[in-house]
Amino acid sequence: MNNSTVKLTLIGGPTILIETGGLRLLTDPTFDPPGSYQSGSITLQKTIGPALSVAELGRIDAVLLSHDQHADNLDTAGRALLTDIPTVLTTRIGAQRLGGKTRGLAPWETIEINAAGGTRLHVTATPARHGPVGIEPIAGDVVGFLLGNETPGDLIYVTGDTVWYEGVAEVARRHQPRLVILFAGSAKTRGSFHLTMDSNDAIETAHAFKNAQLVAIHTDGWAHFTESGENLARAFGALGLGGRLQVLKAGITTPLML
Repeated sequence: MNNSTVKLTLIGGPTILIETGGLRLLTDPTFDPPGSYQSGSITLQKTIGPALSVAELGRIDAVLLSHDQHADNLDTAGRALLTDIPTVLTTRIGAQRLGGKTRGLAPWETIEINAAGGTRLHVTATPARHGPVGIEPIAGDVVGFLLGNETPGDLIYVTGDTVWYEGVAEVARRHQPRLVILFAGSAKTRGSFHLTMDSNDAIETAHAFKNAQLVAIHTDGWAHFTESGENLARAFGALGLGGRLQVLKAGITTPLML
């Protein structure tokens, strides 16, 4: 397996720029300034704006959108950005809602994206569950993504908004990515249960992907994120896993050798 250099730039919340093999991929675009969003009986409060503006991003080849139905994963400016992106991948129901060039993928479905220089990237959709058992009719469909160079899933796993559950365990059984990007933060909007990974979930994931580096995003910028990146780092450190986890600083490009 050949080594790969990947560059990561955290924009904020669930939004990260991934540069690999000549391709520039963006997760869950959120570029609005701080503000409030009404979602049924729930009000989401964005507390921190993006570290980079859309204008500062540069070329984006593809968006990996875990889901379209929540503003903390796709806000107003993020929706506007999608019209200029050649490839947008998300859930099947999300693609129906968004229309245009958006393509919906079912879990374990793989497509290829080609860079201008001929580099090929495999993108595989993965299962995700946005909270505890029974949350599906409330939270809606969510998807994660595996990225692969030589074979599907051999490079990066982007969890999307999910907790640790059998679907994530199945990703670990089938694939061995060298980097896992955790959507953490222990998001809570409907009581005591969490909708994204808390520290326990992230630690379970670290043990399942025992050879992977880990990067935590989706930890700051919204009021309903209840565990910061620093909280997560302390939890990993307490169990002797501190060397496995990297918490990125927003707006700073971090190169990783995988």
